[in-house]
Amino acid sequence: MPGPAEVRALVDLAERFARSAGDLIRSTRPARVSVAATKSSDVDPVTAMDLASEAHLRALIAEHRPDDGVLGEEDGWQPGTTGLTWVLDPVDGTVNYLYGVPAYAVSVGVVAGEPDPERWTAVAGCVHSVVDGVTYTGGLGAGAYRDGARLAVNAPRPLATSLVGTGFGYRAERRRVQGRVLAELLPQVRDIRRIGAASLDLCRVAEGTLDAMYERGLNPWDVAAGEVIAREAGAQVSGLRGRRASRDMTVVGPRETVAELAALLAGLGADADA
Repeated sequence: MPGPAEVRALVDLAERFARSAGDLIRSTRPARVSVAATKSSDVDPVTAMDLASEAHLRALIAEHRPDDGVLGEEDGWQPGTTGLTWVLDPVDGTVNYLYGVPAYAVSVGVVAGEPDPERWTAVAGCVHSVVDGVTYTGGLGAGAYRDGARLAVNAPRPLATSLVGTGFGYRAERRRVQGRVLAELLPQVRDIRRIGAASLDLCRVAEGTLDAMYERGLNPWDVAAGEVIAREAGAQVSGLRGRRASRDMTVVGPRETVAELAALLAGLGADADA
């Protein structure tokens, strides 16, 4: 595990890299964005910018931290020798980017151990909101910040007065289950927000503009940076039924709120596809 000085250095690098990729995205976005490919389904797009941003981030990591591993959404895992892995989402919120909805980000995280949310320790991260330039950072034991201002989650409150963020998968069968769960959950919370970028949802919990968030199907690159930011702001990041956060389910918020929300989601079968 990196010590405090290395954690601070990793946070600084993550911020430099994320801001640099954000500059690339802002300066080269065409008036009309086209789909370069699709992934899990026909509605799960990849743009040329996803590929260019990740290539840019990998080049920066190779220059400054050549012995670390890299796991990126577009180009997979390149193992390293230091026990640290950079986990990259080059454009989190690709559909928003595609349509010009101003809610997409570059997410750059660093984890120790296997690059799997159930096994890693998230040690440093930066989520850079591309359109407005807002930048969130966090480091293990070093706190979480929005543009230099210290972050703290909201005080726990009942679900009935909690604003909860979520997101949806791209496969039709999973969306059917998520729609059913949402229909049951919505009457029991203040309201639901679907922003379309999980890294920003995690940061919104950290800063208190969401009380909590949950989502099934998040990948490592969706959560690596946001997890350390949320945890350092005082949030609990967990799964259901005593598990750690994983692709099956991620629930984030103050401990008491997460306990109530996770129990409700478990009862609704929110981590199942049938």
